[in-house]
Amino acid sequence: MRTLLALLIVTLALAALCCCEKDPKEPSGSLSADSVKIKKEVANAFVKRQKRSSLYERYFEYYKNPMEQMHERCENYPPCDYLSDQIGFSLAYNRFFGRY
Repeated sequence: MRTLLALLIVTLALAALCCCEKDPKEPSGSLSADSVKIKKEVANAFVKRQKRSSLYERYFEYYKNPMEQMHERCENYPPCDYLSDQIGFSLAYNRFFGRY
């Protein structure tokens, strides 16, 4: 256990040294505002805007199917939730809320 912890500490120390070394191109070591900014085209390459979905997809975001509603009903009632972990959802739901 101690050897594993020592190995972890050494690895983290080496990683910190590698990540924190000064940039040889910039002797002052401080970042300027120009080096932090990126062009819009470059930013759009990895940040994608979510496209609008169709009416069919929006409908299913707002309205849940009946099985999901039953699962939530059982999860919100602690005895049913506990029993569903023990014997399964369908048997627990039938016991507390009747046939589905």
